[in-house]
Amino acid sequence: MGTTGTVRIGVLDLQGAVSEHLEAVEAAGGAAVPVKRPEQLAGLDGLIIPGGESTTIGRLMEEYGFTEAVPEAAGEGLAVYGTCAGLIVMAREIEDGVPGQPCLGLMDIGVVRNGFGRQVDSFEADLVLKGLPGGPFRGVFIRAPYVKRLGAGVEALADFDGKVVMVRQGRCLATAFHPELTGDPRVHQYFLEMAARAGEGR
Repeated sequence: MGTTGTVRIGVLDLQGAVSEHLEAVEAAGGAAVPVKRPEQLAGLDGLIIPGGESTTIGRLMEEYGFTEAVPEAAGEGLAVYGTCAGLIVMAREIEDGVPGQPCLGLMDIGVVRNGFGRQVDSFEADLVLKGLPGGPFRGVFIRAPYVKRLGAGVEALADFDGKVVMVRQGRCLATAFHPELTGDPRVHQYFLEMAARAGEGR
């Protein structure tokens, strides 16, 4: 962590809901930093991969060298959180994906891209999030995926309509929904706590 003890969270700034995550991290009590180059991962406690278009994000991550740099940093203790498209690129298996779609393979999960339908099928729903206090969390689902397969060591933290929509594996967290759009800081606070513990061990 930084010298003041503030948890430093980078938000991958290639495509997607970057500004919303930067604001959400600050509201949750962390220091938010846009990340455009792999060398900016140094000194961070955590990284958020935002929602957007998973094939575009994956292609840009590959182009700018993040497909090697992020797993390397994660192996050294960096906490990583992906929302929606971020969940997809963190997975090992992508169903209904584009052939050759780049992914990081950080979590032993299989996901269904556009699992809840297209943009017109976007919706909101109250979710019970395991380990998060304060009652139901309003989940915003926009062209959302869901987790179809959970590997060993992956914990399901929330589901909707029988489909897993929030998972954790070690220092990695992923949601199919968009907590950065709700004004509710609890998911970002949860990730900050994860990143703080990871940072202490680095």
